[in-house]
Amino acid sequence: MNHSQQRAVDRPRARGTDRSLARRAELIAIGRKLFADTSYDALSMDDIARQAHVAKGLIYYYFKSKRGYYLAIVEDSVADLVSRAASGLELPPVERVHRTIDGYLRYAEHNQAAYRTIITGGVGFDTDVQTIREGVREVIVETIAEGAYGRRKIAPLPRMALLGWLYSVEGATLDWIGNPALPRDTVRELLVKMLGGAMRAVEEVDPAYPAPRPARRET
Repeated sequence: MNHSQQRAVDRPRARGTDRSLARRAELIAIGRKLFADTSYDALSMDDIARQAHVAKGLIYYYFKSKRGYYLAIVEDSVADLVSRAASGLELPPVERVHRTIDGYLRYAEHNQAAYRTIITGGVGFDTDVQTIREGVREVIVETIAEGAYGRRKIAPLPRMALLGWLYSVEGATLDWIGNPALPRDTVRELLVKMLGGAMRAVEEVDPAYPAPRPARRET
């Protein structure tokens, strides 16, 4: 077989792979909306297939089970959120913190179904889902720590403060996207100030972790 013949054989296979990836991504996008609006237990595979307008066997083909489908949705949503929130590493510390919070809010605002899936879900207590959620929280905490303290790994006290702040961010963000009476910039500034308060409290208890200060502008 010459090179031209080989390329002719490989080309349809590549297109098939692209179609498969696109189809899988489409099913995940549909699932984000389904599980955001309805609890995990209330949706059967028949319900999912009917609302997605696909054969039930197609979902089994890509995800093996309903639980596999749900986990794929959560993992995909988490990857998007982490990517958005972790941008801006080249910025000074205070600006980096602002960028992280703004990226987090932008993601929640423009991907409301996916955000609700990450934070609330519908599967109840599931160890795999809980692990995924704890993982994304750990990444966000480490991203904030790197911006605020210049390192991702910090002592238990500041880590506890940042984690507690993040839980309040999740609650405030869910409330905001459910009733967006405030502009995103106002919500961001509120969350930044709440973070500043948490960090100043950490500094009072442990001076080894001083709260970051904005750089002084030269006059």
